[in-house]
Amino acid sequence: MILCINPQCPNPQNNNHALFCQSCGSELLLEGRYQVTGFLGGGGFGKTYEVVERNGAKKVLKILLNPHPKAISLFQKEGQVLSQLDCPGIPKGDKYFTFLPNNAQESLNCLVMEKIEGLNLEQYMYQRQSRPINQDLALEWLQQLFNILHEVHGQNFFHRDIKPSNIMLRADGQLVLIDFGAAREVTQTYVIKQAAGQVTGINSPGFTPPEQLNGQAVVTSDFFAIGRTFVYLLTGKFPNDQDIYDPNKDEINWRNYATDVSPGLATLIDELMRRSPGQRPQNTGVILRRLADIEREIKRQSKRNSGQNFFKPSLLNNRNSGGLWSGQNLPNLPLKTISLIVVLGLILPGILYFWREDLLSLVGANPAESWAKKIALSETLTGHSEAIASVAITPDGQTIASGSHDKTIKLWNAQTGTLIRTIYGHSLPVLSLAISEDGQDLASGSLDETIKQWNLSSGQKIRSFKSNGYVAWNNAMSISQDQQILATGSTDKTVRLWNVTNGQRIRTLYGHTLPVLSVALSSDGQTLASGSTDRTIRLWNVNTGQQLQNLTGHTSWVTSLAISPDNKALVSGSLDKTIKVWKLNNGELVRTLTGHSYSVLSLAISPDAQVLASGGLDGEIRFWNLDTGKLIHTISAHDKQVVSLGFSKDGKTLVSGSADNTVKVWRSP
Repeated sequence: MILCINPQCPNPQNNNHALFCQSCGSELLLEGRYQVTGFLGGGGFGKTYEVVERNGAKKVLKILLNPHPKAISLFQKEGQVLSQLDCPGIPKGDKYFTFLPNNAQESLNCLVMEKIEGLNLEQYMYQRQSRPINQDLALEWLQQLFNILHEVHGQNFFHRDIKPSNIMLRADGQLVLIDFGAAREVTQTYVIKQAAGQVTGINSPGFTPPEQLNGQAVVTSDFFAIGRTFVYLLTGKFPNDQDIYDPNKDEINWRNYATDVSPGLATLIDELMRRSPGQRPQNTGVILRRLADIEREIKRQSKRNSGQNFFKPSLLNNRNSGGLWSGQNLPNLPLKTISLIVVLGLILPGILYFWREDLLSLVGANPAESWAKKIALSETLTGHSEAIASVAITPDGQTIASGSHDKTIKLWNAQTGTLIRTIYGHSLPVLSLAISEDGQDLASGSLDETIKQWNLSSGQKIRSFKSNGYVAWNNAMSISQDQQILATGSTDKTVRLWNVTNGQRIRTLYGHTLPVLSVALSSDGQTLASGSTDRTIRLWNVNTGQQLQNLTGHTSWVTSLAISPDNKALVSGSLDKTIKVWKLNNGELVRTLTGHSYSVLSLAISPDAQVLASGGLDGEIRFWNLDTGKLIHTISAHDKQVVSLGFSKDGKTLVSGSADNTVKVWRSP
């Protein structure tokens, strides 16, 4: 059955092969590609339908029935936002168009978008009979939502109408933020209109912040709405419920209805809901780091509680149970001997529990795994005034280079941790670094849209050239082992190959549809891999520029790439929290590594191709057996996200850079 969308049609139902409505004569194949197959809901302002494309894909069609210019403007804004944003937590906009029904005077505004299967969180809570969610699920959902907002705010948009009914839950557990009709772009025009009181207020009672009620919404208004949303999810009570809302003080007293929530998480939620926008956390990055800290503290507390359970003398609690320690079974031994047995019985299980990894490592562990398990902090390098963006270590392991948002590059003695020199020259943050195979030259890429080459021994600039679009990310620069080619990934969606000896551009590689965040060159110099915010990895022939493969599978940005020294494996890390291992020669997916609780931001492979190191948003570094995919070891390395990693050529040293402004040197005895 095909439906007619003409609001005045007396009988909208038609057979599957009709092209025009048998009742009103309106066209049924919208835009020559969409057939309307089902009615999903709606009211006086609009209706929502299910549509099917020629290829069989099911999507959602929203039709605006309200002809008011402001309603049309908001509807068009939703179409604009969904077409510009590319994130698994946001429905993808497919097409915006107008449709004129037969004999109608006014066109209908139509928006086709990705169909999100699932329930919104208000429906979800209704199905649960308002039973509150637990703390672990709240943390996971908060991380998902703020990662989504990180993408939205990063494109200068904010939502303005976050509430449970505008958050969808898919069957796979992924949250999706919907209904971007109220979203606004933060532009100079918006700021001027806001100051003049010309901005429309959006009001969802209980979830809308005070400043937005007065038409003065700001970016942190979204944070207030999320705080109120999680009060509802954690208590099962709407924020204006009389059980928790005090109208005389205009306060929400919710903690007594969520007693299992840790003090750290409860405090963060309260801070999100502060009345003054300036007193709330100011950006998504700050909130994501806070969430990572809270999760680490909860895990530490859980481990402490688990450890204490090993020392509970449960077997001694009942001497009449007939067990080993009951009075009738105690052997006739001296009192000191019995006391010693009792003490050993109490503490031995705890010792075995805490030493279990060391004991297991003695049985069948390979040297690489043993190295990873014993890795320890050797030096902490401090001196940068802002976040580290990239680190690199010379092949001989003697010198470390770090690039920072403070616009400088620092060179360090890797053995002593002392600062050798600070290099100035970039006018904006330094995002990416690469060191040549002979350890003589350093290349740097910056937001100032220049690439600079430096002599590592003297710190003198060799040359500087325009990159025509800034190097996009921490991992978007690589030098071939023969020291002939420098590869860079750019915000203009391209990969560029440069001649290292003269700075001339060799060629530009086109194929990605969004900024390129990471590049990696094979050790033989024949293959280049590039990863992008378009969620794909492309493999290229370096000599010809021909695209060899287009690898898909990640559901969010591909932030980091690494190619094994033997050129067998390509590894990719993503904001989707996964690491994927591919065969470099044919692009076949070998396995997907899961375990990171947050986005994967950096990767490095040991020179023997045995160990993979991965750094995440939570400040952890994880070590994996590259051959088997087994997780070997995890360390809490930094207070904030680990954005860059690098191994020395001898495999004895790992260097990490973080948004906590520090570089750390790790070694294994």
